[in-house]
Amino acid sequence: MRERLQQYIDGQWVDSEGGVRHNVINPATEEPTTVVTLGTKADVDKAVVAARRAFKTFSKTSREERLALLNRIVEEYKKRVQDLAVSMAEEMGAPVSFASTAQVGAGIGGFLGTIAALQNFEFVEDAGAFKVAYEPIGVVGMITPWNWPLNQIALKVAPALAAGNTMILKPSEECPSNAMIFAEILDAAGVPPGVFNLINGDGPGVGQAISSHPDIEMVSFTGSTRAGILVAKAAADTVKRVHQELGGKSPNLVLPDADFATHLAPTAMGPLVNTGQSCISPTRVLVPREREGEAAAFLSAMYSATPVGDPMQEGNHLGPVVNKAQYDKIRELIQSAIDEGAKLETGGTDLPPGVNRGYFIQPTVFSGVTPNMRIAQEEIFGPVVTVMAYDSLEEGIEIANDTAYGLSAVISGDPAKAAKIAPELRAGMVAINNWGPSPGAPFGGYKQSGNGREGGLYGLKDFMEMKSISGLPA
Repeated sequence: MRERLQQYIDGQWVDSEGGVRHNVINPATEEPTTVVTLGTKADVDKAVVAARRAFKTFSKTSREERLALLNRIVEEYKKRVQDLAVSMAEEMGAPVSFASTAQVGAGIGGFLGTIAALQNFEFVEDAGAFKVAYEPIGVVGMITPWNWPLNQIALKVAPALAAGNTMILKPSEECPSNAMIFAEILDAAGVPPGVFNLINGDGPGVGQAISSHPDIEMVSFTGSTRAGILVAKAAADTVKRVHQELGGKSPNLVLPDADFATHLAPTAMGPLVNTGQSCISPTRVLVPREREGEAAAFLSAMYSATPVGDPMQEGNHLGPVVNKAQYDKIRELIQSAIDEGAKLETGGTDLPPGVNRGYFIQPTVFSGVTPNMRIAQEEIFGPVVTVMAYDSLEEGIEIANDTAYGLSAVISGDPAKAAKIAPELRAGMVAINNWGPSPGAPFGGYKQSGNGREGGLYGLKDFMEMKSISGLPA
């Protein structure tokens, strides 16, 4: 078992002030794989002092200096691909083949998108009688999740650096090693002391301390809506900027004349990728009532043929879900659908064939799901898809919008017809015949899916203050 007991503060690995040891569990074996120290408010206070001191100089660096720094980070990052992949396979269950490509690649993509945005960014815009200047915010607190850990870290750290901010990162205690390797990458790239700080911890401890700290000007959080509400409440007393990417319950609206092999196959991959642990996973497949049986058969064949296995083995298979809490929640939702009268087409609550331990979920398909069922309203975060019937396209759109969330939506079918429907879906992102947004597109949602955007130009602007300057000389 690895020991990673220190925090990264002011350019050094240091012992925590009063922290406690925490075992990270391998979800495939249900045994400890890493031990870290959950930090304290005292650690946060120390990091904030370092970040505020570093802000005085880092905020004044030039575009060229920041671009050079970001490019050095990308080069150092590439040297650690295997280390990053293994850490995620062991701690959150992403198979090493998937972790070394999609998971690690998503982090690189976050930096490359920010670099492209920074190269031509207009720090001062001429608006006629006044100018608008974009400036660093200050010290940014970052709280990131376990499901796409490097992606979410990069989508916060890269624009924060590009904007001239300093920062304190609290990664998920479920899979902290990739974040600690990331800190080593930034150190090797020459990020100045105090600009980037990392403190391991849990939400009630370090998360609360970051959210409520009077000397942190912004908190950027990715995670559940429940936790996001707590972050916003903790931040309210200091009126800091709160930037959130929260839960989702994405619909996959299948048009009446869609060709399943062409249009549904790529979008139905969403609830399988990363073992369904994606906030934009389109788990609600909405189909014309007369095609419900056809859709259920199509998806059942696809899901039942998807292998599940050891995340440390190379291959195109699914790993376990991250922990016992998630495992129990997913199985409970599967059982609730059975109890409420949905038809189980494939999968279920049992372990997959050939598996005798670990938090593995069978790829599962339900038909006959109605909007009032729990599984149609609650975020699943596992390899489970629900087929729901509509009697008219208007009703399909209504069902698609009928949740508390509005992060992402998918349309499967003729692109020209889908483009006309996209404006009617209440979601921050709409993908046509795909389940994920285009690189560089603004990532974020409506309603209880949060506020603010990440990625590319739009993410860069969200990590900056906007200042108007008037009365300038002619």
